[in-house]
Amino acid sequence: MKLISWNVNGIRAVLRKNLFLPFVADHDPDVICLQETKAHPQQVALDLPSHPYQYWHSAEKKGYAGTAIFSKREPVSISYGIGVASFDSEGRLVATEFEDFYAVSVYVPNSKRDLSRLDERQEWDRAFLARLKGLEKHKPVVFSGDFNVAHTDIDLARPKENEGHHGYTREERSGFDDFVSAGFIDTFRHLHPDERHQYTWWRQMGGARERNVGWRIDYVMISAALLPRLESASILSDVYGSDHCPVGITLSQ
Repeated sequence: MKLISWNVNGIRAVLRKNLFLPFVADHDPDVICLQETKAHPQQVALDLPSHPYQYWHSAEKKGYAGTAIFSKREPVSISYGIGVASFDSEGRLVATEFEDFYAVSVYVPNSKRDLSRLDERQEWDRAFLARLKGLEKHKPVVFSGDFNVAHTDIDLARPKENEGHHGYTREERSGFDDFVSAGFIDTFRHLHPDERHQYTWWRQMGGARERNVGWRIDYVMISAALLPRLESASILSDVYGSDHCPVGITLSQ
């Protein structure tokens, strides 16, 4: 079972570039988790018969945030949000239940350059973790997306310069620690514990991507119960179309 997650920074934009459908055809994931769709489904002309089961959680604000999951197989159930109205109005989570696990697409709030949303971000982390643990009572969870935080100093190119800045504050990193302490596993770091210079997001200026001055802020996390099935975890940095690149995992049956 192959799952791929991608912050597309606007699904309509990546479709106009004619990059999304060829990407799906080339990689053939069973489940696609998207973030920052920035659209409602009725605004998108998407011809994707390979993934007929499509679930969108769009923000009330037009052209903002939003998540989606496209699947080859029909889920048992679908749910949306984390139960906090201010976040759920921004379309930040879709959860699909399959026979043996939940697949969750998540777009974590950015604390903002001036950290004006850092308190809300901490509220989000607590509520999101509670939501995940609630799901995990029933079956294991795979949750993936843009977490808007680099967890450790090897997850960004310039940790010293960014210490205390949004995306690399003590509070945001502590929130990620809480997911790990709760038993969830960062799949890429589990399989590649010391690998450096592997990033998923680059600033759209100064040739940051060409110079690989980036951040690893997109993750696929799994419940510990799924660890024996984890075959691979990848960062697809050669895929363009967004300021983020896709990340993915393969689970054995």
